[in-house]
Amino acid sequence: MENEKVPNSFGKTGNRQGNAARKPFTPKVAGSDQMFSKLPPQAVDVEEAILGALMIEKDALTAVADILRPDSFYKEAHVRIYSAIITLFADSEPIDMLTVTSKLRSTGELELVGGATYIMELTSRVNSAANIEFHARIIAQAYIKRELIKISSEIQKEAFEDTTDVFRLLDKMEHSLFQISESNIKKNYADMGALMRQALAELDQKKHNKDGLTGVPSGFSALDRLTSGWQKTELMILAARPGMGKTAFVVSSLRNAAVDFNMPVAIFSLEMSSVQLVNRLISAEAEIDSEKIRKGSLAPHEWEQLHHRIHRLTNAPIFIDDTPALSVLELRAKCRRLKAQHDIQMIVIDYLQLMTADTGGKGAGNREQEIAMISRSLKNLAKELDVPVIALSQLSRAVETRGGEKRPQLSDLRESGSIEQDADMVLFLYRPEYYGITEDEAGNSVAGVGEVIVAKNRAGSLDTVQLRFIGKYTKFADLDSGFTPAPYPVDRPIVTSNPIASFESNTKPSGQGGTLRSRANDLSNFDYKGPDTEPPF
Repeated sequence: MENEKVPNSFGKTGNRQGNAARKPFTPKVAGSDQMFSKLPPQAVDVEEAILGALMIEKDALTAVADILRPDSFYKEAHVRIYSAIITLFADSEPIDMLTVTSKLRSTGELELVGGATYIMELTSRVNSAANIEFHARIIAQAYIKRELIKISSEIQKEAFEDTTDVFRLLDKMEHSLFQISESNIKKNYADMGALMRQALAELDQKKHNKDGLTGVPSGFSALDRLTSGWQKTELMILAARPGMGKTAFVVSSLRNAAVDFNMPVAIFSLEMSSVQLVNRLISAEAEIDSEKIRKGSLAPHEWEQLHHRIHRLTNAPIFIDDTPALSVLELRAKCRRLKAQHDIQMIVIDYLQLMTADTGGKGAGNREQEIAMISRSLKNLAKELDVPVIALSQLSRAVETRGGEKRPQLSDLRESGSIEQDADMVLFLYRPEYYGITEDEAGNSVAGVGEVIVAKNRAGSLDTVQLRFIGKYTKFADLDSGFTPAPYPVDRPIVTSNPIASFESNTKPSGQGGTLRSRANDLSNFDYKGPDTEPPF
């Protein structure tokens, strides 16, 4: 019978044993046989020791509560037992063999974990909780490995599908990896001695700053004297009514930091396109009327002026992202990449109300709760990346209905009081001439004057700083700087009939391969026909 000839799947005869041994062909994934032929990383004996120690020493849980979660355990019975222990701890009840048994019995899970006998066996396997924290880290590491294996197998499976969107897959992978690190690798506390040494080292560095700047400079002298620059880990909220110049202010500030101080900065523009922002930068830098920039109606000497003055701007480390309806998750992922690749020193979001919160498929509730979630996430982002985050915000219409000078106040922040709570600094932008006010109380003209009102400053004093608003260039400057265009230099660059050719011939590529980044501001994308058509700027 062993060598009996039987028909095979191709209609031919063959050995029965050979046919039985044959298997349908399936494509192999590199490393898949090694991946799935092994047991997942686990340490069941260590899990038993930890659970036993938690039930014999009442203070043992405090040493591992921030390291272990119920999902960290491999064995399902251990997941249920640890969940019962956590519930008892949250209810301020004692934790021992009897209370844990009673808790599991009340939830109907006692028999699922092996009964009271198994609980008793766990407590008999250990004598103390001396090494419980070390054991907990072993369990946590095994859990992280299992999660990484799970993620990699899911990514591998989806990568083989023809219908998979590769960019969504990349985002999903990054999101999953970040969730693992965020929920398992947490910063521990530091003792006073270590913190004191760190504080003294920072003070020693600050004494060399002759101008008193300890953060990212805004480029506005009076404001920098008040704030010492935009401080790391802080969330700044810049709020104003529409038309006050919020975008003009932050664009001027990030231009000053990037061009004058060579600090890499990033702006996420949810309202304006990247090219519109670049046009504003060009208008302010070249001191050419923004209306002419928008229409392209520049005189020959203005083209020369433009090409001469935008050289420093072209090589500035400014990164622009104009993704609409940006979510907190996407923002965090993009900022982490920018920090890793370009060491950005400041992040600007224009503006907060246009962002969406990540709700994990659950309802976000009302808009106020969603804004609260976004503002907390922005504060966490500032601390995580150790950079200042400036978020623009709208004010409610209550400002318009109020009489008098209509100066904004903290209660005017739109949609959520949590914005005020989460922010380290709240600044309001106010221009009296917007409301037809031409003079202040002393009779001085307020034409072209913009006020930055520091309404909240967690680390400093409150004050109002006056700046010069130059509307035709859409920029802010120091009040005493004036806005008369500087005399045009003699050594002017040669301007050909094609502005793009002039641009390329009169600018040098930066060391970073061009740092004014955006999907939309690559000049090679423009189809320029000649001097009689509208220029790409």
